[in-house]
Amino acid sequence: MNTVKEKILVLDFGGQYNQLIARRVRDNNVYAEIKPYTASLDEIRAENYKGIIFTGGPNSVFDMSSPHYDKAILDLGIPVLGICYGCQLICFMKDGRVETAETSEYGKIDITVDKKDSLLFEDIPDSVVWMSHTDRIVEVPEGFEITAHSDACPVAAMENADKGIYAVQFHPEVTHSQYGSRLLSNFIFNICGCSGDWKMEGFIENTVNSLREKIGDKKVVLGLSGGVDSSVAAALLSKAVGNQLTCVFVDQGLMRKDEGDFVEKTFTTMFDMNFVRVNCGHEFVGKLKGVVDPEEKRNIIGTEFYNVFWNKIREESDGGFFAQGTIYPDCIESGKGDADKIKTHHNKVKMPDDIKFDDVIEPLRDLFKDEVRKVGELLGIPRELVWRQPFPGPGLGVRIIGEITEEKIRVLQEADAVLRDEIKKSGIENELSQFFVVLPDVRTVGVMGDHRTYDHLVAIRAVTTDDFMTADFARIPYDVLAKVSNRIVNECPNVNRVVYDITSKPPGTIEWE
Repeated sequence: MNTVKEKILVLDFGGQYNQLIARRVRDNNVYAEIKPYTASLDEIRAENYKGIIFTGGPNSVFDMSSPHYDKAILDLGIPVLGICYGCQLICFMKDGRVETAETSEYGKIDITVDKKDSLLFEDIPDSVVWMSHTDRIVEVPEGFEITAHSDACPVAAMENADKGIYAVQFHPEVTHSQYGSRLLSNFIFNICGCSGDWKMEGFIENTVNSLREKIGDKKVVLGLSGGVDSSVAAALLSKAVGNQLTCVFVDQGLMRKDEGDFVEKTFTTMFDMNFVRVNCGHEFVGKLKGVVDPEEKRNIIGTEFYNVFWNKIREESDGGFFAQGTIYPDCIESGKGDADKIKTHHNKVKMPDDIKFDDVIEPLRDLFKDEVRKVGELLGIPRELVWRQPFPGPGLGVRIIGEITEEKIRVLQEADAVLRDEIKKSGIENELSQFFVVLPDVRTVGVMGDHRTYDHLVAIRAVTTDDFMTADFARIPYDVLAKVSNRIVNECPNVNRVVYDITSKPPGTIEWE
């Protein structure tokens, strides 16, 4: 469904920032896609890329077991930018010299720009960049010149402008590199000659037209979870084919307070579609009776959801198409290790053998999460859904420690609703990456009125993070925490104590189970 006219290839050699590089390119309204270093030269040649970016990687280029590539890629006439390992790889491929450095560089490093008229360094002064390398270039290949250096790195950047080959030892894609965005923009526009016309409005128009052409007068069935990805996919499909779309929404009773009703109201009032809701919370709790092991709970919830969902699909389907909210990170092949293994994800659903559709439709498979949100906003989906925080597949089932009961679900829903309400009122909602309440399997002594109580303790979890790989606990103002605590113990039956989790990730995780 990709109808993009100009594209940049991010060739992945196992770097941790491969997706970030592609997102930085897309910030310039230029489409970027990621392929593993195992992609063939013929495959790359056929795509007519405007430019190629080699990513970083964890290996040494002179270790022949590390990722390498056919050096003919540098003779395709397509501009190339090598980053970190990609920089060293270009040097290696062109017979320069790379060796292990006496002094490694990690973190923020000052560089000096040596070639002020370089197209890559246009309007970029001496500045701070983010380095992360042990090896370094000590002799540039024939035809290349040094364009930047640091105290410990004689070749912080090099280029062969005549051949359109550029390389930097640092990481321009990370925010710590002071002029990194400018450098990438220079490569995209000054060197690759891109126009920057890839925008979400155009994506919506092109995707809707493609969906209409593909679907014709047939039916489409979509599994709607109420999350960002499936909601935006549903809105796109509704815009394309209207009531030819049936959305199946399984409410397993483990969503946040009133969330199921909110999802149903949104999609039945705003969009033209057939909305089918399956309420089965009581059945799920029955399956979970007596179960305390977190993995066993996850398996039961996942299996039961799968069975309920596909049983309803059997009732609703009549040929046609099955749609999924798959997004780009779900589909990317990794350049690390065994690169032919595709990452698995909850958005990619295995269909039972007895259910047959003409094809699977994934209208968001070219987009990152932030781009999906932009599409959702343009389609008019309420902010509460578009900016919905990450929510675990098993729902509140992993925020209730120990056995799950209907009483515990109600307690957690009420406490979590109070937290979300007060955070929204406080004006700090946008400063937090994720916040929620956990119900540990703990009861404590309390005094309420003149009576001694022995009731539930609830824990608040709130974090700030850029990538969810690491996270810090959020510094919520004490007065906000005081309001939350006061309201929870007064408004939520069977709760007499509130605590705040101040653990970072690592060593903790964001969720408790």
